[in-house]
Amino acid sequence: SRLVCGGRPCDDYSTPFGVRTFAFDPDRGFILNGRHVKIRGVCLHHDLGALGAAVNARALERQLEIMRDMGVNALRTSHNPPAPELLDLTDRMGFIVLDEAFDMWKKEKTKYDYHLDWDAWHVRDLSDMVRRDRNHPSVFMWSIGNEVMEQWTNGDSTATPIARELAGIVRRLDPTRPITSANNNGSPGNPVLQSGALDLLGHNYHHEAWASFPQQFPGQKFIITEAMSALNSRGVYEQPSDSVASYATPYVKDSGPQPNKDYRLSSYDDRKAFWGSLHEESLRLFERYPFLSGMFIWQGIDYLGEPTPYEWPARSSYFGVVDLAGFPKDPYYLYQSVWTTRPMLHVFPHWNWAPGQTVDVWAYTNADEVELFLNGASLGVKRKPEPVSHVMWRVSYTPGTVRAVARTGGRVVATQQVQTAGPAARVALTSDRAVIHADGSDLSFVTVTVEDATGVPVPTAEPLVRFRLAGDARIAGVDNGDQISHASFQSDRVLLFNGKALVIVRAGDRAGTATLTAQVDGLEPATLRLRLE
Repeated sequence: SRLVCGGRPCDDYSTPFGVRTFAFDPDRGFILNGRHVKIRGVCLHHDLGALGAAVNARALERQLEIMRDMGVNALRTSHNPPAPELLDLTDRMGFIVLDEAFDMWKKEKTKYDYHLDWDAWHVRDLSDMVRRDRNHPSVFMWSIGNEVMEQWTNGDSTATPIARELAGIVRRLDPTRPITSANNNGSPGNPVLQSGALDLLGHNYHHEAWASFPQQFPGQKFIITEAMSALNSRGVYEQPSDSVASYATPYVKDSGPQPNKDYRLSSYDDRKAFWGSLHEESLRLFERYPFLSGMFIWQGIDYLGEPTPYEWPARSSYFGVVDLAGFPKDPYYLYQSVWTTRPMLHVFPHWNWAPGQTVDVWAYTNADEVELFLNGASLGVKRKPEPVSHVMWRVSYTPGTVRAVARTGGRVVATQQVQTAGPAARVALTSDRAVIHADGSDLSFVTVTVEDATGVPVPTAEPLVRFRLAGDARIAGVDNGDQISHASFQSDRVLLFNGKALVIVRAGDRAGTATLTAQVDGLEPATLRLRLE
């Protein structure tokens, strides 16, 4: 588009576009380009971990790459209009986006939230969002609210007129896309669901009721706008793994089971918030019912704040299938085993335990069966009891090597081994990209580990790592995914957490080489060279 002023061009704008068709069916769910597709999504908050809330395109791209490798094809921008840079990336990378406007309407959730600005600003804010985002082909649906308080006030509710007003604003500006809202009141009496404003009924949680939706809401179309709220810390494994716990929020923290006092939650899929589910529970139901067009996991990536089930000193969430630093937790691979087709196998936990300790060994795979070996001796073949599940062996710990072999149709399709690590001997650095742009904003995300003398990563190592950086680049942030770390993200040093940490290098604006050195007292240092172009 070109704007001409007085016969001369004064502005122009290029609009990327994509060609796609989609529809929703009460029985079949989501139809994309004529093909039935499950919307396999995650909710993402706006922050970028150690980089904070300021937008960086490469940091957003990295998050999307991690989600894509998990098998995710959709995002919900919870609970606010997204950065335009995010939608530029989703257009290019092939995600679809549920674009969400509000976390509350006229009734407050907290004293100083958006309800104070509702009357003056909600029309303008919603209109601006739709006008700004409607040319993005990745946007496939609008959400006009998340768990608004109006859904709970029944007969005297203002929910129906507000929902109809908001839907009317959206439809006047974009009549091409459906509208939903995210409701954690799943009752047929919910006035938002009964308002007639929604094209799809959006439900948060209540997985036990999903099977009855077609009977409760005849003829309607459904999307699970939020699910799970499972809780994990990366690299933490409490034994036995079948001791499931459901935790209350910190606000009723003396009620029900109490979480560990060390602020760590097991990375087996066995911890959840009381309103949610374990990952396997909701994923199994979602994949079973075709009328559920889509589901968005809470949460794709840990975020700053809301450390349910804890209060301070915990400072970031436990909900993500990926930690704050961008390292996958083990349930990440459950989704990969269901949502991807390339043969995969993930075996955990690590293999550094006390002699004779009983350890539950889990495997996620998309193969038919897995055989487990300990130091060459078979511990048996396990078949998944159903498509969404793990397999498990209860093993008496002996140092050495755990090796898993996945087979489909009798043919080996994937293998993985986990070895006992010896004492830490050296630092190791691995970058996501060896070449970055010398544009002042591009980033390289460097993983820091320590290894024993034979190169086996030490999974429980937590030493302090110090960095030196030479060349036209600087350290933009450090992190380790530990939900209770109070160390500054802006630092030249970081503690490993369960064997890993992250250092983020930002390029300067001059081409050349940047050299990163990582040192730990008593260990061989590591050096990494990045090319700036």
